[in-house]
Amino acid sequence: MAEVLRPEMLDISNDTSSLASPELLHVLAVDDSIVDRKFIERLLRVSSCKVTVVDSATRALQYLGLDGDNSSVGFQINLIMTDYSMPGMTGYELLKKIKESSAFREIPVVIMSSENILPRIDRCLEEGAEDFLLKPVKLADVKRLRDSLMKAEERVFKNIMHKRELEANDIYSQLKRAKI
Repeated sequence: MAEVLRPEMLDISNDTSSLASPELLHVLAVDDSIVDRKFIERLLRVSSCKVTVVDSATRALQYLGLDGDNSSVGFQINLIMTDYSMPGMTGYELLKKIKESSAFREIPVVIMSSENILPRIDRCLEEGAEDFLLKPVKLADVKRLRDSLMKAEERVFKNIMHKRELEANDIYSQLKRAKI
């Protein structure tokens, strides 16, 4: 007779510490100003995030594979931080393209700007921006975003683990009824 594994004997870990560790958070930072790019990169690295920086919205789309190339992305981005005012394509336009993408629409996008223009801020938030930060971005802003992201990732992970546990219980019940 085959051995039936009870759900508690299956390897279903509820440990979320590795998933929510800050080192796993990968941020794509987009800014045409080299000074601002270096500054935000430093803030993110100090906050234990992996950072990829690009100098334009067009380059961000290329990096994500959304430039019409249709290449699949083999990495995970947890957050996109973009400047609002950039030549060629604004951060708002980048936000819209990301939110239109089935592959990336769930990734939080944060818009940064040195201009405190309320209609602009409202428009970005209405289009789906996670937040709108005024420059210069502060370390406290980055830490708040990171902590919020980690909690969201942890919730998703716990939901997945709960579903797996329910599935395992269901399989165990079926096997028990079938007396396998």
